[in-house]
Parts: sequence; C-alpha cells; structure tokens
Amino acid sequence: MKYKDLTHDISGSLKLLSQDSSDLMKSFNQLSQVAMRDGVIDPKTKELIALAIGVSARCDGCIGFHVRTLVKMGMTLQELKEVLGVAVYMGGGPSLMYAANALEAFQEFTT
Repeated sequence: MKYKDLTHDISGSLKLLSQDSSDLMKSFNQLSQVAMRDGVIDPKTKELIALAIGVSARCDGCIGFHVRTLVKMGMTLQELKEVLGVAVYMGGGPSLMYAANALEAFQEFTT
C-alpha cells in the first residue's frame, strides 16, 4: 500500500462527499480543529493519540493522515514506536498488524 496515494485518493473522495454533504464536512472539520487545537495537551501529543486510536481501530486512512501530519510536526521514529507500543497494548494482535502499516507510512512520508 502507498500511503501518499491512499491519502490523496481519500482526499479526492471527501471532496466529492463535501459537494453533497457540505454541512457534514464543515462540521467534521470544525470538530477536528477544536479537538486538535493547542491546550493543556499540545497538538503533537493529540496527533499521537489520534494515531494510536487509528492503529487500534485498524483504519489505514487514519494512519496515513495522522502519520503525514506527525512527520510534518517532527515526529521521530522512537516516538512512533512508543505510540505503537501503546496501540498494540490496547488493541492486541490485529493492532500489531496495523502498527506495521504505520511504520510503512512513516518510511514513505519521511523519504
């Protein structure tokens, strides 16, 4: 799987969804902005949490978007591995498989 292609394709599909459901997309984007803004917990930590949830929920699109954002925020491989450890702890064996996908996405977005 190519995460750059996956995130690009999903973004295109979401644009189509936005044409027919603009209120839904606007509301979701607003929710995202409110949830991820700086507060007691900084935005990078919130992104790390979102990635862990994406891995444990087995969502490749979530993995792609959150890894891409975290790479832009300067996430290190060690930070990624620690977050993946928590995701696997909480999600078990199936999350381990998606943790491997997150490592693949990290390699793709950092090269």
